[in-house]
Amino acid sequence: MRKTLSIIFVCLISWPALSQAILTIEITQGEATGLPIAVVEFGWNSKGKVPHQVPQNIGQIIESDLRRSGKFNPVAQKDFVSQPHTNSDVVFKDWRIARAEALLIGNVTEVSGKRYQVEFRLYDVFKQTQLAGFRYTVSADMLRLVAHQISDLVYEKLTGEPGAFTAQIAYVTKETRRQQGRNRVVYKLQVADSDGYGPRTVVTSKEPLLSPSWSVDARQVAYVSFERKRPIVYIQNLASGKRQKLSGFKGINSAPAFSPDGKNIALTLSKDGNPEIYVMNLATRRLQRLTRNRAIDTEPAWSPDGQRLVFTSDRAGKPQIYMMDSDGGNVERMTFEGGYNARASFSPDGKRLTLVTRENGKYHIGVLYLNDRSLHMVTDTQLDESPSFSPNGAIIIYATEVRGRGVLASVSSDGRTRQLYRFETGDVREPAWSPINQQLRYQ
Repeated sequence: MRKTLSIIFVCLISWPALSQAILTIEITQGEATGLPIAVVEFGWNSKGKVPHQVPQNIGQIIESDLRRSGKFNPVAQKDFVSQPHTNSDVVFKDWRIARAEALLIGNVTEVSGKRYQVEFRLYDVFKQTQLAGFRYTVSADMLRLVAHQISDLVYEKLTGEPGAFTAQIAYVTKETRRQQGRNRVVYKLQVADSDGYGPRTVVTSKEPLLSPSWSVDARQVAYVSFERKRPIVYIQNLASGKRQKLSGFKGINSAPAFSPDGKNIALTLSKDGNPEIYVMNLATRRLQRLTRNRAIDTEPAWSPDGQRLVFTSDRAGKPQIYMMDSDGGNVERMTFEGGYNARASFSPDGKRLTLVTRENGKYHIGVLYLNDRSLHMVTDTQLDESPSFSPNGAIIIYATEVRGRGVLASVSSDGRTRQLYRFETGDVREPAWSPINQQLRYQ
């Protein structure tokens, strides 16, 4: 278990230098699987503007979202017989010939100034029926969000499960800048869309940042900073940029995790001598100690209903996953397979855990099914860590290494579809998938 804590605190210190990170996503497995869907490039109705000046390519964003999910196999544009944009333009026979089972069409219309009307229709090609259709009127800076919302609706209509394309990801980068003849290290906590678009820096520090954790409304991020030469937990408001110090006790302050109701945060503290799990009430700052063991207890994570927590402990001699009630009672060991299991978190339905597991000296991402305690490996690379479920439970994002560089990757929860989040240069760590901000959906 000492190794567990060294993974948390040492891996960031040992990162190689990197320059500004630019994120793109590459599908590495499962590209040709899924439901065939035709996504027609959205029509463009402007006031004196030419088509290439449309602020965002809505159709392209949606097609990319659906392809990355692993549940869809978009039909190639070269196989399109026509380019319909309205209901009257659709000839279902054309799309059966193209072997599409679903069809998405739409239009973007300039309303006034920098406001646009976006409308779409989704069809079942073989039943020749419309499955969904919505219209939005938004500003230019909301067009990408609308595209992701449409992707969510298409995903839900065709799979029966909610989409998660409007979610965001948080991650930590490390850069080395040449200033006044010296290399200066800069750490950044960044937030980007689920497709890697629009990364923005939330925090910049000369010392390591780690363990980002989202609030349930996706408006705040808790994290650990070493900017004062020791670990301190902060909460950052993403809209205002303001932050508050949450925990700066002597010793370890680490692994913050917001409760599902947003009222509490679980974290690891060693203020009483040994690393233990505590819960802090965010309104009163009152602390409740949940574990009392001579072992190291760390990495707490809440169940979706807030009734239980899982955590990592070496109380049996090696790091394993344990579960307990939210008041610290009924502690139960969950993993028995393998000599190392750590960094567990729940799937949104509460039926699975994702975790880091070691096999033959290599660290992989696993999925533990709680009904029968079966553990399934979903990655096969060597140094995988920090897994995080997407808000719909379909995808797990994690950190790994490619040719000696730290990168982000994702895998479907069944292991069938894999993607690599490629940064132009350097290393990236500590990914965390946000919840869906419900106030931003379908407006």
